[in-house]
Amino acid sequence: MTKGRRVERVAALIRREISHLLINGIRDERVQQAMITITEVQVSGDLQHCKVFVSIYGDENQTKLVMSGLDAASGFLRGELGRKLQLRRAPEIVFQLDRGLEKGTSVLNLLERLDKERKVNIDINTETN
Repeated sequence: MTKGRRVERVAALIRREISHLLINGIRDERVQQAMITITEVQVSGDLQHCKVFVSIYGDENQTKLVMSGLDAASGFLRGELGRKLQLRRAPEIVFQLDRGLEKGTSVLNLLERLDKERKVNIDINTETN
């Protein structure tokens, strides 16, 4: 099912507002433990449910703390979104950890390591000839 322009526009507005609230609105210390990036926002067709995918820069303990802080702040964020976006009903917000950036970094590191090994093998082969 294709999403309408309204759903996409609401998703973009939610992303902007949550980004702003993460910087200025949430006072929970757990959320301030690491750098948070909102990678994607998915809103259901009826605008009642919202999945916010976040990438967290930090170690595993910081990630768990930040995710628990975000889950605790979801009610506050829902209320603020309802006020700022003037929606009839503010969507329920669910935060999900997006490990795509971590996977991308590990793939890049692996490719870099393979490239170095290839260059070493080429140097060894040219020296033996």
